[in-house]
Amino acid sequence: MSYMEYKGKKVYYEVYGQGKPLLLLNGIMMSTLSWQIFKDAFSAKNQVILLDLLDQGKSDKMENISYTQADQVEVVKALLDALNLSKVSLMGISYGGEVALEFAVKYQECIDKMVLANTTAKTSSWLRDIGNGWNRSASDAMDYYCTTIPVIYSPEFYEAKRDWMNARKTFLTENIFNQKPFMDSMVRLTESAENHDVTGELQNIKVPTLIISSENDYITPMAEQRLLHQLITSSELVVLPNTGHASMYERPVLFATLVLGFINLEQIEFNL
Repeated sequence: MSYMEYKGKKVYYEVYGQGKPLLLLNGIMMSTLSWQIFKDAFSAKNQVILLDLLDQGKSDKMENISYTQADQVEVVKALLDALNLSKVSLMGISYGGEVALEFAVKYQECIDKMVLANTTAKTSSWLRDIGNGWNRSASDAMDYYCTTIPVIYSPEFYEAKRDWMNARKTFLTENIFNQKPFMDSMVRLTESAENHDVTGELQNIKVPTLIISSENDYITPMAEQRLLHQLITSSELVVLPNTGHASMYERPVLFATLVLGFINLEQIEFNL
């Protein structure tokens, strides 16, 4: 549990285990705490690095400072330099996957393998307006919950885990979404992704890449991951049935198996 400095801001990270380094990049509402249920599994054979990007978790907030995901890319690079790591495997989900894509465009020589879950090459007008809707509801905790959370999960999971979702609603609205510093961070993080677009550069990515898509993802639909797969020629695509945008929470065992299997398994040669 440590901090590094990036342009006068403290950036929080954690390192666990030994072996091939694996850096995990958070979705927009996530933090290092979001990976707790995965920490033991991911660090069993890997050096796992958790990172709070700018405006996330325990990292400094960016009050009155405009930034984009390109700045988050430089935070990732600064962390690798601080840890003396020339190359890591990179896993990003949603917002973190977008940062991973932008990092790969600029620094793919620093990536061994890459996993992109529920992410997109471009913030479309449709997705931008969804983000605008989130931000317009940020002043009211229940409005923000109802605008953001239900569509993150699949209908099947939302109904099957109704008691958990209700407890989650109470916790978030009474402890998180009613905190102005947190909500201001969410607004800035959402705005930082407004101009994300690496579509024209994806053909230059040669890093072995696993793309995880979900059948019931209403934030970054399957078509977005199919486009990633089409443009990143070194990629594989897996679609999770009956799963929403929050694939890591809906299918945690399968999610961990896919990530670790892809990151750690070397190429198998079959003699037929």
